[in-house]
Amino acid sequence: MRIISKEQLQNLREKYPVGCRVELLRMDDIQAPAIGTKGTVIGVDDIGSIMVSWETGSSLSVVFGEDLCRRIEDDK
Repeated sequence: MRIISKEQLQNLREKYPVGCRVELLRMDDIQAPAIGTKGTVIGVDDIGSIMVSWETGSSLSVVFGEDLCRRIEDDK
């Protein structure tokens, strides 16, 4: 796990505000949603993990420096 600076944390919170939509690109977890799964950001915690409510019902966070997601336009 990487240590996140205050500046990086602030940038993540600005890039991934509560309610924005994301798509999963990489997650190394046996219980991870499938790549391409979409979800809604519910917050960014103090260690930089992006907390997501995935369409599959999962709520695994995107871990800073390990996993990867991208912000998308709301397709609803």
